[in-house]
Amino acid sequence: MVNDSGLKITKKTSIGEIIKQYPEAEPVIQKYFGRGCFTCPGSKTEDIAFGALMHNIDPEQIIKEINEVITKK
Repeated sequence: MVNDSGLKITKKTSIGEIIKQYPEAEPVIQKYFGRGCFTCPGSKTEDIAFGALMHNIDPEQIIKEINEVITKK
């Protein structure tokens, strides 16, 4: 799943999808959202933009770090 800018993860990517497809991104998810995302049923449908809004975080920073981690794989 690569978008036009070459990034694999976007604001609309679900947190659950990232956890499932990119286990190497787990430290980034935990850093910004905490461990709760790994057991929360909402993570399957909530996207990065929504999670960032709920945690008062800039989604672009999260996306940048996740994409850096997963492209190093």
